[in-house]
This record gives sequence, structure tokens and C-alpha cells, in this order.
Amino acid sequence: MKLKIKKINVKSDSRGWLSEIIRPEDIDNIQFGQLFLTVAYPGEVRGNHYHKRKTEWYCVIRGKAILTMVSNKTRERKETIMGENKLTLVEIPPNYFHSIKNVGEKEMMLLVYVNESFNSMDADTYF
Repeated sequence: MKLKIKKINVKSDSRGWLSEIIRPEDIDNIQFGQLFLTVAYPGEVRGNHYHKRKTEWYCVIRGKAILTMVSNKTRERKETIMGENKLTLVEIPPNYFHSIKNVGEKEMMLLVYVNESFNSMDADTYF
């Protein structure tokens, strides 16, 4: 068996960083979607967008954050606190504006699964 090794690229900005971990082509499964890891520094916000067709699942595996979701149809607002002391997985359906803010004192590490891979030609991300 040949050992598969993939170099993981990291994209950084003033808020933190993001890295795509597994894409469908990595595991020869075009239906997989995408798994990525992102870090937000204290006080920083990630997201601030919605998708028309993508569903995402968020799990804060380090630190503490507030996830805010707002329905584009009803404007109903939902918030939940997520963090390493209470591991939860939250589904974010299409047409929900969502943002996640690091409210802890250390880096917040967020594991995200998306039901389809990012495609810059068809991003399905609306700010």
C-alpha cells in the first residue's frame, strides 16, 4: 500500500486562518463534500454570509463562540453558545445568514463540514 500524503494549504488574514482538510478528490468520493478547519482569534467573527444550496455543520472544538443564524425568509434569529466544554454539532441549512464570533480568551477552532466543495466559479456564498 502506498502512503497518501497531502500538503494542507493554510489561508490567513487578520481574523485567523482556514484550511481545507478533506475534499472529494482526496478520498475518491465526489459526493463527500468538504471538511475544513478554521481558527478565529479572540473577538473575531467568521462567516457573515448565507448559501442558497449548501448546508454546513459547525463544531467548535477549541475555545468558545456564539453562533448566530437568521432566516432569510422569516428573519427569525437564533443564537447558541458553542465550545470545547460542551461539544455540539449545529446544522446550518441553506438560506440562513450565519456568523460565528469568538467570545473566548484564546483562539477558537471550528471544524466545518459542507455538503459540497468550494468552487470559486460557483461559490454559492452571499454576503
